[in-house]
Amino acid sequence: MTKKEFDRLLKKYGAEELAGSFVFPAENSARDEANSTKRLQEILAERRASKTPAEKQKAQLMQLRFQIEDYLKEKRFNGKKTFGYFLKSYITILDKKSNEFADEIDIKPTELSQYINNHRTPPQPVMIRLELHSKNIIPAIHWYRLSENEKLHVLMTDKMLRREQRKYVKI
Repeated sequence: MTKKEFDRLLKKYGAEELAGSFVFPAENSARDEANSTKRLQEILAERRASKTPAEKQKAQLMQLRFQIEDYLKEKRFNGKKTFGYFLKSYITILDKKSNEFADEIDIKPTELSQYINNHRTPPQPVMIRLELHSKNIIPAIHWYRLSENEKLHVLMTDKMLRREQRKYVKI
């Protein structure tokens, strides 16, 4: 802010109102800036180190949830970010083996493998189990929308299916 701008604001609002309403930029030296950055990094490192494994895992699950939400807001389909991709990420965060996880949500390991590898679409009860298993951190609706995104993409892009079905339409 220039001296001229400051004087104009001072005339218009008065010193007391300016002090209460505006945030004036502080001019820090490069050394002060570096010290502030270093101290902030130290504080963040201390906080990260003091977290329990359960708190770290919950933070990772929240991060996964936000990744899913961000992906679902996108208008474009990403073939890499499938239901199976996010399910595998979920299991990895939990640090579980597939067999152990399958047992926890009461499905067969082969069924879980089919969901992870996108060979099969999970039914709604499995999505509810995933929500319950995550202690409601990742809602069933997110899992459902991931699955539906894939179905919509196939419906819009499968040219062979369209050619195949053309023979059944009589116009």
